[in-house]
Formats: sequence, C-alpha cells, structure tokens
Amino acid sequence: PGARVWSAPAESAHQAALRTSMRSLGLGEPIGRISAGIGPTLATASAVGGETVVLPLVARNRVIGMLTLGKPTDEHFRQEILELAEDLSRRAALALDNARLYSERTAISQSLQRSLLPPELPEIDGVEVEVIYRAAGEGNEVGGDFYDLFPISDGAYGFAIGDVCGTGPNAAAVTGLARHALRLLAREGLSGPAVLERLNSAILDEGARSRFLTLLYGELRPQEDGSAELKVVCAGHPLPLRLRQDGTVEPAAEPQPLLGVMEDLELYEQTVTLDPGDVLLCVTDGVTERREGSRMLGDDGLTDVLTTCTGLTAGAVAARIMRAVERFASDAPSDDMAILAMRVPGIHKD
Repeated sequence: PGARVWSAPAESAHQAALRTSMRSLGLGEPIGRISAGIGPTLATASAVGGETVVLPLVARNRVIGMLTLGKPTDEHFRQEILELAEDLSRRAALALDNARLYSERTAISQSLQRSLLPPELPEIDGVEVEVIYRAAGEGNEVGGDFYDLFPISDGAYGFAIGDVCGTGPNAAAVTGLARHALRLLAREGLSGPAVLERLNSAILDEGARSRFLTLLYGELRPQEDGSAELKVVCAGHPLPLRLRQDGTVEPAAEPQPLLGVMEDLELYEQTVTLDPGDVLLCVTDGVTERREGSRMLGDDGLTDVLTTCTGLTAGAVAARIMRAVERFASDAPSDDMAILAMRVPGIHKD
C-alpha cells in the first residue's frame, strides 16, 4: 500500500517494478525483457533518469490500474508530494470504477429496454407500414409509448399503438406487459374488445404498480381488390386519422374508455376500409401535445400536416409528420412519441 520509490533509474529497477505491477494487476510475468504494450512507458521512465513512483489504483479491494510519476535527474519527491499523489490515486481509482459501473449499468439498461421493443416489422403484401419512435430522456430507448405489428393468422395482422401514463423505467415495465399480452391474447383468436378487456384486467392486477393506459388496437386484413379491412378499438387514445386520395382527413374511430381505471369495460370495435391510396395515421399524444410556449400542435395542426401528404408513401408520411413536430418547437421533446403510418398502394397492373 502507498507509494513505492525507485531511487535508481537502472533498467533492473524498472524490470523489478514492472514484474511487481503486472503481478498486482493479475497479468503474470512479463514476456521477454519488456512487453510490447508497456515498453514505451518504461523507455520514457528510463529517459527521466530520476525517481519514479508507482501507485496502485485500488477500488473495492481490486487493483484496476497504476499511476506512474517521474522526476528529472537529481530531483526527489517530497513527502507532501507523495501524500498528494496517494490521495490522487485514490480519487482516480474511484472515478474509474464509477465510470466502469455506470457503463455496465447503462449497457444492461439498454439491453433490457431493447427487449421491450418489438422485433422487425413484418412485410405485409398490399400494405405499406412505417413506424417512427422517440423515447424522451437521455439514454432511454423505451418509455411510456409503445407500438407493435404482428401476424395473427393467415392473412390477418394485429397492430397497436399505446401510451402508458408517465415516462421512464416504471412506464416501460407496463409497456412490456401490454405488448406481450396483446400478442398472446390476439393469437388466441379473441376479438379486439375481448383482447383489451383482458389486458385491462391484467393491468389492474398489478395493484399499486398499475398505470393508466391509452391504446389503439386493430386487426388488419388485406383484400383481393387492393383495399384493406381494419377492425379497430380506440381506448382513450388519440383517434386514428384516415387520409383519402382527394386530400380529405377524417377520424377513423370513436373514443372509448382508457384501460387501467375501471374493472368492467364495455368496448366495441369499428370496421374501417382503406381504399387504394388511403393512409391510416396513428400517433401518441406526444405528437399532438407538442408545445411551443402557449401554443400546441393539437389535432387540428396534425390534420393540416396530414392533408399535405396525399400520394406519399407510408414512410414519407411518417417522416413528414415527425419533421413537422420537430419544427413546431425548438426545445427537446419532453414526452415520448410514436407514429404508425399504414398505406394501401393498391394493385399495380402491367
């Protein structure tokens, strides 16, 4: 423990210190005279010619490195300098260890967050799909908003976009419950209202950890004539908007109660037909509630942007909506945002 001084610059002293340091670091004996990685360091120390001090960097009873200090010829380290160097080595070891712990925890957090995101979106014949997702907060990849698109049966696909009350890890935990429960229940052959009613019960079973959840859930089935039939349930979520080829925009569903509040829900599904060229836009309230001072984008602002998207692909529609949201305010978004755009291009005949 503490500083060790080499009073002679002879190579033998450096080699002895090297062996001691490498053993402390758990690296074993140096191979040959000087290992490749440490050779330049020793060469520099030899050129100094005076005293060289090596202080182990110890954190949580582990040596994680070493601090080497040198002085010119005929100069010696005073006792107060050695004490200062020892204090510096302790602080450096603590800083390095904390940085390592932070990096490890960040990697674990990001890995867990990615597990809450759906895998790659499936390819749907006759329907274009695009998703843009932004989680609020530095280092967050998943927040209170979520989306999903998955096959249910032959020719049928389930899609969902939701918003859990709050942001951060607690909200993300509920998004994981909701997304996985949706897939499981939908593939059991249940109708949209039955799926959401059972999900509502699962959320309430969480007790004090339960959170309010707005959710738009639907089933998509492409048709042979080039259109697509959708059955949707909008539980407290911003209403989906339908863009027709003539540029008109209208809500594609009616509002119903949100999830996680009442035990007995009486939900119903509505049928929507997307004709060739039509777009269905689904967003979370992070989009419509984007603010700049006292101004808010709102449903009307979103509708105005969507009316300019006639003839665009699903990807171009989602990108234009996101650009409009980002340009509306200069501050970084304080809420999670998700955009799901679906477009029926129609049948192309030669």
